[in-house]
Amino acid sequence: MNWKAIRDYLSHSDIALVPVGATEQHGDHTPLMVDTGWAIAVAEGAARETNVLVTPPMHVGWSPHHLAYPGALTLRPETLTAMLVDVCESLIYHGFKKIVLVNGNRISNLPPMEIAAAKVRFSTGAYVSLIDVGLIARQEVSRICTVGENGHGGDSETSFMLHWKPELVDMTRAVKGHSGGSGPFATMPMPCEPPFDVNVLSVRPTAEEYGRASAPEGIGGDATLATAEKGKLVLEAIVRNTAIHINDIRGKTVSVRRPAIPI
Repeated sequence: MNWKAIRDYLSHSDIALVPVGATEQHGDHTPLMVDTGWAIAVAEGAARETNVLVTPPMHVGWSPHHLAYPGALTLRPETLTAMLVDVCESLIYHGFKKIVLVNGNRISNLPPMEIAAAKVRFSTGAYVSLIDVGLIARQEVSRICTVGENGHGGDSETSFMLHWKPELVDMTRAVKGHSGGSGPFATMPMPCEPPFDVNVLSVRPTAEEYGRASAPEGIGGDATLATAEKGKLVLEAIVRNTAIHINDIRGKTVSVRRPAIPI
């Protein structure tokens, strides 16, 4: 879009979606862009459903533990927070009042993204919400994918990729990976969607620890269970719930204090 088209959009709408992903390994059978793929696919799908705008995606998130595997990239958490604050303030400066951050890196990106959303809300009054693709349709996904197999690079993520970008998936390399941790609490790292029958505490593993825990396959859950049909249903459920949230805030009255240009 050109700038005049965005100006015209702002004459009748004030909502923008900001997809935030990551560049980290997802096993030997899928590429490093899976998390950015989640953010893009969900944001674009919800935007089509609700006729709102999507910003360019952010391809790097907070992934220090994944540097155990070549190709992974990470930002410092405070860098990710600062980038999101700058992006949101740029949007608010133009007249956007409601911003939905779409986290494709599931629970890993949440802490710096939640801080960014809070900073912008407190400083500007804008409505900034955060949708995590692993949490917004947790109930629906649990009915679609095998219970306990919604891990990193496992059933749900591989199914999503088989539906969204099947040419980037090599199912001949798909394997069953490790799930959860040992002892009284599930860690290494905290599961994206911990079940109610497991006690959980959060321990962020070092790159070396993560590499040892996930090696050699680098995934959690069972990727061999994935199908494109399940991936389609998973994506539709997440998009549907995201669209519900967007429509819910569409008529929300928001009083915004215009920020200075980030500099």
